[in-house]
Amino acid sequence: MKVAPLLRAFLKYPALDVKLIHTGQHYDDALSKAFFDDLGIRAPDAQLAIATGTPTAQTAETLRAFEAVLARENPEAVLVVGDVTSTLACALATAKHVLPTPFYTTLASASRTRPLLLHVEAGLRSHDLDMPEETNRRLTDALADALFVTEPAGLANLAREGVPAERTHYVGNVMIDSLLAARARADASAVLERLALTPNAYGLVTLHRPSNVDDASTFASLAHTLDGIARSLPLVFPMHPRTRARAEAAGVAFDPARITVTEPLGYFDFLKLMANARVVLTDSGGVQEETTVLGIRCITLRENTERPVTVDEGTNLLAGTSREGVERAFAASMVASASRHTVTAPRFWDGHAAERICDVVSGLFSHRDRS
Repeated sequence: MKVAPLLRAFLKYPALDVKLIHTGQHYDDALSKAFFDDLGIRAPDAQLAIATGTPTAQTAETLRAFEAVLARENPEAVLVVGDVTSTLACALATAKHVLPTPFYTTLASASRTRPLLLHVEAGLRSHDLDMPEETNRRLTDALADALFVTEPAGLANLAREGVPAERTHYVGNVMIDSLLAARARADASAVLERLALTPNAYGLVTLHRPSNVDDASTFASLAHTLDGIARSLPLVFPMHPRTRARAEAAGVAFDPARITVTEPLGYFDFLKLMANARVVLTDSGGVQEETTVLGIRCITLRENTERPVTVDEGTNLLAGTSREGVERAFAASMVASASRHTVTAPRFWDGHAAERICDVVSGLFSHRDRS
């Protein structure tokens, strides 16, 4: 969802030779191939095929595999997105790679032999070091040469960490680029009919974070809370494969009379479900952003968020994971959702973030003759 608008935008800069590397961290076809197809992403130039494993094992495998790509391609810039394990691993490999031929960039007064590292979705901070993504975000930003920021809090975080202002660029949100580009096709989805759902008469659930699903007692408690909510509002739960495995291991089951559990959905189907839900309950960062733009009430099943603009300007309520906190947020959301939120998207969440990013990237090599 973050790469698709970037690839489209880079087509306007033929002088930039862009290669797409797919790490394969999301190895399930339902989470990867379906999204490539839905979003019209071209076939990758390289597939690293990183298998499932611990974060440390995935980091090591990605470092090894991406090092080989760097040695073959010798790129002058590497662009990484988000905050997953492969983001940090590719950033580390880039920082250690030495090019055979020095090159010049507008970022430096002298030639350099290390590729530029460009980070899309930089500056986000949950301030929770128990969250694996927080480590990925902080270290990637520390290595990056150009940092593309989605919201004002990101700029403030990077400034506090000593990142020079000239390296940061407030460009908006590429996730929203994909959402806005997909609205028409999502509206045509028949997923509501397939699942026998009425608009504004169901809630949508996503859960996948280790802090919520890896501990059997935490997962069971959340499942019990969701079952209570589903007694007043039916829920639909497209279940992440990792979550399904944890549910089976923990003996967590959901009553199909109240909670409809489905396989993972394609992008258009999921967007249609989200846009027509009365409320969304999630632990996903991206869903917090998407519901803000859609004007759908969001209950975040976490104690913190790295996307505070979704709380300050959007529809997001931080509920934590206790039954009391979630039920309190649900009650407030049901009242608020009775009159739909007036959508006032944060600045630059307008569908053109990728274009701004590509313009900056092109400028890094603007000293070259492009005639």
